Amino acid sequence: MLQTIAVLTPTLDRLPAAMMLVDSRGRIEHANPHAERTLASAPGGLIGRSVDELVPQRFRGGHHLNRESFLREPQARPMGFGRELFAVRGDGIEIPVEIGLNPLETDRGPMVLAVIVDITQRKSLEHRFERVVEYSPNAMVMIDARGRIAMVNAAAEQLFGYAREEMLGHSVEMLVPGRYRGAHPGFREGYFSNPGARPMGAGRELYAVRKDGTEVPVEIGLNPIETDEGPMVLSAIVDISDRRQREESVRRALEEKELLLGEIHHRVKNNLQMIHSLLDLQAMHVEDPRALAMLKDSQNRVRSMSLIHQTLYQSHDFARVDFGYFLETLANVLVDSYADSRTRIALRLDATQISLPMGVAIPCGLILNELVSNAIKHGFPDGRTGSILVSVKGGEDDDFVLEVANDGVPLPPEAKVEAASTLGLVLVNLLTKQLHGELEAQRDPVRFRIRFPGTAP
Repeated sequence: MLQTIAVLTPTLDRLPAAMMLVDSRGRIEHANPHAERTLASAPGGLIGRSVDELVPQRFRGGHHLNRESFLREPQARPMGFGRELFAVRGDGIEIPVEIGLNPLETDRGPMVLAVIVDITQRKSLEHRFERVVEYSPNAMVMIDARGRIAMVNAAAEQLFGYAREEMLGHSVEMLVPGRYRGAHPGFREGYFSNPGARPMGAGRELYAVRKDGTEVPVEIGLNPIETDEGPMVLSAIVDISDRRQREESVRRALEEKELLLGEIHHRVKNNLQMIHSLLDLQAMHVEDPRALAMLKDSQNRVRSMSLIHQTLYQSHDFARVDFGYFLETLANVLVDSYADSRTRIALRLDATQISLPMGVAIPCGLILNELVSNAIKHGFPDGRTGSILVSVKGGEDDDFVLEVANDGVPLPPEAKVEAASTLGLVLVNLLTKQLHGELEAQRDPVRFRIRFPGTAP
């Protein structure tokens, strides 16, 4: 459609974009006020000048050829697609620009409507962004939607061993180990279909391959970026080789520590069993019933401590004791150690899902040894039958409650547990204090109840 210049120019003057009309000889027919401000020209100062004068001197020689090429095949398109364009302002300052070209048929012949955008601010931001990326301590790689590497920084050169010229324009799969390379384009396409800032391969171990073929473990953060060339993704890549080595060192140290602790508990258990055997041999030469009973009590105490270390040695956690297993083993051993107790006394145990720190479990085990032994020895004299209840439960405020009760002979009225004179109850009081616990005793039916915190004293 034929455009009339007299009608067109007032319209251009009202538009908020820099626009110029250029004739087929390259002369500026009209420049709107926005164009004059963009190019630092006085009002009317651009009219009649050659458009070549707005091109920097280093590009001016070939500009007329570009103009002639456009006029041979006129169509709306950006000027210099893929190239950086600059314009020279009236004050001699160069500014980066983007230019859109539109052919027009006018009453004064064919012309070109040039729309000029000053992209100085955008270029400044891009330059700052590039500087941030370039000087980042982490490797940064930007790829386009086709998986081509569009930008890398110095840290990426150092990490991968390539010069940046060897990476730019190539597929990012060159940095992916061969065994993962086939599946990687699918992951990449999936990301571009649902972009967002997130870690790559969450939950998976990631590796990159260097120029020399060595693989390095990495962590990768992905960030989508919109650019003039379309959507891209900026990948921040961290070499975690040192971290992996430290983790492996810690893992080996833990394994060695576990082996050492296991060996310690095993040897302590064996030494305690040796003491138990020595006491057993000593008892064979003792005829005094009271002395024999004292040796037997000592054997039971040694056995209680030995069982704690045996339980730890057999478990996977050397810091805490499976107290349910320990209690069942200890109580049954104690009942079996007294003649015909198994047939007369029923055991009821309740300590499921209870684990205690070793520093709590040892005194707690010794307390159980004394209270259960006392119940067997003194609660059911002269062949009496009955039952013993032993329970350890988690209480309020992370406390534990240990109870030993029986339905045998009641405690005598004169018995004072807190001021006991027998070695067994003296030990119970001392060990309760060691646990920072509280001891309660009931005469009939007999019940001992100890509340103690679940942390090591």
